[in-house]
Amino acid sequence: MSLQQKYSKALELGKALNIQNGDVQETDGILRVRGLAQTQYEKDQIWDAIKAAGGQNPSDIVADIQVAITDYYTKHTVAKGESLSLIAKKYYDDAMKYKHIFEANRDVLKNPDIIHPGQELTIPIV
Repeated sequence: MSLQQKYSKALELGKALNIQNGDVQETDGILRVRGLAQTQYEKDQIWDAIKAAGGQNPSDIVADIQVAITDYYTKHTVAKGESLSLIAKKYYDDAMKYKHIFEANRDVLKNPDIIHPGQELTIPIV
């Protein structure tokens, strides 16, 4: 199996996320990947896919993924039934970090218990 096949899910995700200036080269048993993700969240998603295929510290891939927007982690559009704690659990794997999301969105949120579908929230880097 080639390294591009081994890491195909990560490469496909990069295409789906529209990673800019992407380049993939396989030389000397190393897959070299580079590109520009819009947010740190997108970069993290790609790294998660790389680790799913190659383990926590893969030695057969070198990924240089830069991030265009460094002011925040990502943006999130609220869906029906969501709460800040559910959103925090999704992005931080810790529901109690909802306070960070609330503080970053004080301009649109007055109460952490009241959010509405369609609101676009900034998910801060914590």
